[in-house]
Amino acid sequence: MRHSDKKVKDTPASQIQDQNLGDVLGEKYLAYALSTIMSRSLPDVRDGLKPVHRRLLWAMRHLQIPSTGMPKKSARVVGDVMGKYHPHGDVAIYEAMVRLAQDFSVRYPLVDGHGNFGNIDGDSAAHMRYTEARMTQVAEAMMEGLDDDAVDFRSTYDNSDHEPVVMPAAFPNLLANGASGIAVGMATSVPPHNVGELCAALYKLIENPDMTVDDLVSIIPGPDFPTGGVLVEGRDAIVEAYKTGRGSFRMRAKWEVEHLPQGQYQVVVTEIPYQVPKSRLVEKIAELLSERKLTLLDDVRDESSDVVRLVLVPKSRNVDENILMESLFKVTDLESKFSLNMNVLDKGVLPRIMDLKEVLQAFLEHRLEVLVRRSRSRLDRINHRLEVLAGLLVAYLNLDEVIAIIRSEDEPKPILMAKFSLTEVQAEAILNMRLRSLRKLEEMEIRKEHGELSAEKADVLSLLEETPAGVKRRWKVVGREIAAIDKKFGGETEIGRRRTEIAGKVEVIDIPLEAMVEKEPITIFCSQMGWVRAMKGHLTDYSGITYKDGDGEKFVLHTQTTDRLLLLATNGRFYTIMGDNLPRGRGFGEPVRLMVDLENEADITEVMVYEPGKKVLVAADDGRGFVISCDNVLAETRKGKQILNPKEGAKATFCLPVTGDHVAIMGDNRKLLVFPLEEIPEMARGQGVKLQNYKDGGCSDIKTFRLEDGLTWKRGEAVRTENADALLPWRGHRAAAGRLPPNGFPRSNKFS
Repeated sequence: MRHSDKKVKDTPASQIQDQNLGDVLGEKYLAYALSTIMSRSLPDVRDGLKPVHRRLLWAMRHLQIPSTGMPKKSARVVGDVMGKYHPHGDVAIYEAMVRLAQDFSVRYPLVDGHGNFGNIDGDSAAHMRYTEARMTQVAEAMMEGLDDDAVDFRSTYDNSDHEPVVMPAAFPNLLANGASGIAVGMATSVPPHNVGELCAALYKLIENPDMTVDDLVSIIPGPDFPTGGVLVEGRDAIVEAYKTGRGSFRMRAKWEVEHLPQGQYQVVVTEIPYQVPKSRLVEKIAELLSERKLTLLDDVRDESSDVVRLVLVPKSRNVDENILMESLFKVTDLESKFSLNMNVLDKGVLPRIMDLKEVLQAFLEHRLEVLVRRSRSRLDRINHRLEVLAGLLVAYLNLDEVIAIIRSEDEPKPILMAKFSLTEVQAEAILNMRLRSLRKLEEMEIRKEHGELSAEKADVLSLLEETPAGVKRRWKVVGREIAAIDKKFGGETEIGRRRTEIAGKVEVIDIPLEAMVEKEPITIFCSQMGWVRAMKGHLTDYSGITYKDGDGEKFVLHTQTTDRLLLLATNGRFYTIMGDNLPRGRGFGEPVRLMVDLENEADITEVMVYEPGKKVLVAADDGRGFVISCDNVLAETRKGKQILNPKEGAKATFCLPVTGDHVAIMGDNRKLLVFPLEEIPEMARGQGVKLQNYKDGGCSDIKTFRLEDGLTWKRGEAVRTENADALLPWRGHRAAAGRLPPNGFPRSNKFS
């Protein structure tokens, strides 16, 4: 018997409760979701830290490893965090610590790592037993005031210790270092920013609380990523993202041209987008090269050391460097997007999406609260010290009596309190006073200290006054603290200079398709069952082409790998496939349904090569259709583009190029009609107009031609042409019934 079974068996029946399983699961899952949101994944807007980061800094403070001290083993830090504050796995804790130490992951590292803490290639850090760490000055700024009752504390998970609920955070960490995390039903993604710009915006916001997000973007033009790069997002898009708290920022690698002898050149990438592993980037470019999808690029080399240096070698010196880079931006991570989702914990309790101004205001309010709490804590210490000093002065004024009481009484404390009206604190201080302090000089120093503390007390009380002057003065102190952070970590320092260049919205460069795909002739085969394949070259002998049992040839086209193919399905929807994306080889190919989202009841009825500006006539088998430009039928997605809307029971069947001025249409009823092409309207989509009138049946074939050249059809191997005069009996207007064709017209009712 299992232990759990025995436990259930021994449980008294009175303690067993019937509960709905759905209610229990909902309650438990809600508890799990709240725990994930508030205690793991979302940062606090005030200090920008998740609980694991906050506990790491708190443990390092307890271990006494400041920025100027000797580092200690990372395993020691992780062990303390896991054992005392964070009941999770050591691997997760160490990974969080490693990220805080990586200067390519966080803009202003909170941990000073010694040893292998990973690199921009994506290599992981060494094991925690091999690395050492200590706090940085930024981390110390985050914890200024912890000893001054600046924030609340709470018990740890096992009630054996205590930890801060939030850090005092003199440093604007949330926006400066950013944050990312996935909770239950929500996520957060905040990019890093430049702390000098943040401090300038905070200072302006103190002076003018009515500033708008648009005004703030004039000071904070966009994120400042630790890996640099170029921000190529327009100002309007940036403002909108900061206003809503949602959006994205498009980043590009920073590159330059190095000129070589004989007119040659090479492109050198010096900065890559944020969170793009360099080694994977190089592998991807090399993979695309081997697949011949980067026809303008000849080679890629990684010559990086402690700085990024990727060398891109063009095919020839005639290749334009801007077109080369634009082709790489489209298919590689040299261009990437970083999402903005400022979903954070407001006051550590309420998760919500905040805009830029709300985040900055929340930080300022937190700093104001920290100032008030620290000032009150300082006032309490001043009052305590003044109380002690007052008692010591009483002792000096009555020194002989005090000494006599201490020497003669077994319990001098209550006697002193009664004799000189002292408090317990004052009496205790007198009794703890050293003999060497009984000198005149010490009395003078006590009087001096008492005067200084009294003046400081008046100053603190003035600061805490709930008057317009007191409020103004508090904001002034907060402004000075922000200016101090700016001076220490802002733009005038090495760590504070802006790394990401703001380029604004870039102009779209029209890249020739040949820059992305190597142009070569191919022959495309499409079977009756919809299997498609491409073979190299323009074949003329199809005898070696085989198909599956029961299948056969339907379409054969000569085209190029750079061409787009237009596929018309019987449901009237057009699909677009790149010639280079078709399966190669002498096999059976692949079903076209794997390449496009073709409905089960639909089938491919026409395949043609896309030509810009070319017009085609599309029609259903019920004889309704219209003219449309090929540019309007190009589809950007697998779902295709609905163009022709056949009536119920009809199928889209015809898609033929418009090459003349007249239309010849043949019905299943063997009636031929010839009418001017101009009578068919050009439309963007719809059912179209009636081309020929039928009593029974539908359309069998359609052809466009020049009337002066005559109408041509094939019968067997023979070709017959009827000139304009001979066609007079069949010429009429659109939607007429037509008449029986000339003698000798094919019995198949087809023109070819």
